[in-house]
Amino acid sequence: MLQNKKGLVFGIANDHSIAWGIAKSLSDQGAELALTYQNEILYKRIEPLAKTINTKLLLPCDVTKIEEVDECFNKILKTWGKIDFVIHAIAYSNKEELAGRYIDTSLENFNKTLNISCFSLTQIAKRSISLMKEGGSIVTLSFYGGEKVIPNYNVMGVAKAALETSVKYLSIDLGTKKIRINAISAGPMRTLSGAAIKNSREIFNFTKNNSPLNRNADLSEIGNSAVYLVSDLSSAVTGEVLYVDCGYNIIGIPKKNI
Repeated sequence: MLQNKKGLVFGIANDHSIAWGIAKSLSDQGAELALTYQNEILYKRIEPLAKTINTKLLLPCDVTKIEEVDECFNKILKTWGKIDFVIHAIAYSNKEELAGRYIDTSLENFNKTLNISCFSLTQIAKRSISLMKEGGSIVTLSFYGGEKVIPNYNVMGVAKAALETSVKYLSIDLGTKKIRINAISAGPMRTLSGAAIKNSREIFNFTKNNSPLNRNADLSEIGNSAVYLVSDLSSAVTGEVLYVDCGYNIIGIPKKNI
């Protein structure tokens, strides 16, 4: 489905990352990928994964350093000349502050969380325009905590709300360039970033037991949804948030708890 398409994936931490599930599904459908890494520790984790999908282009990119973002896209330009899609799966917040109250969030952590988890999408989208000469697709990752209150999600929920609104506004700016942008709101996953949320295991089990499908989504299902949003099958879809959470987002009061 994605034969001859090239894309850039941000945010893989290990083989349990949603970003890795997406990268694997995209590769299985024939896409050629470039992967980014934040630092040398993450490079050592990602490099073996890259080999399994025949990815040779591994690029350093810490989104808090604008020069690294520019260099990443310059390298893509020199190597490929263009790209067809970008996967943005980047988020960060101080683990200790997530475990507290939102009202106690420090300005430093608020700014850092919004910068890395939200503004980085705008930076990446802006630089993608010149490489998506014939149009393209950008996909980012959100979570239900940006719409409803989730225990211990706190400032990350604010960041995801801003991220989803950014998708809507960016869809207007990018639409004239034939570039689509959408978000996947994935259900709770047992990932490295998910583990940073206090009581994440209880949240995972609650959504599993109370979703319409009585389970949580797995990495391949998130990946397959990204394939749809990247492919021509979704050519008329932009500015949307696609829930891939086994239906949990439609639940008001779980029937089992009454």
